[in-house]
Amino acid sequence: MKTRILMVCLGNICRSPLAEGLLKSKLDPNKFEVDSAGTGSWHIGSLPDSRSISVAQKNGIDITDQRGMQFKPAFFDVYDHIFVMDTYNYEDVINLARTEADKEKVSLILDELFPGEKVDVPDPYNDSLRGFDNVFEMLDEAITKLAERLK
Repeated sequence: MKTRILMVCLGNICRSPLAEGLLKSKLDPNKFEVDSAGTGSWHIGSLPDSRSISVAQKNGIDITDQRGMQFKPAFFDVYDHIFVMDTYNYEDVINLARTEADKEKVSLILDELFPGEKVDVPDPYNDSLRGFDNVFEMLDEAITKLAERLK
């Protein structure tokens, strides 16, 4: 049985698609399934932001097969681990949790690098392409550590 992992941000077009693509590139697809979602509904069915696609492609990762979806409480039954990009979205996901077991599945992605410090991955949506590069680098470091831990 595969371990199922979900990456979550606000709109599911910037950070979480990059996190999904990065983690998929570092794990065996026969053992792990990785998806992403947003807490908001604005981009359901949409491609990731063109800047996320560009940054991913520049780093050898194709995320153009991803489509935005919204986080639902039923996802607690589907996914083994839920990694959230920032404290705002962490609170939104935790507020949808039905049980303590649901809550235990949720953590901030940068806890991989800064345990317990509640460090956010900044939302690059209103930033330049450099902001997307910075987010990619930050996520790559955290996800490399996460992938090693999960293997």
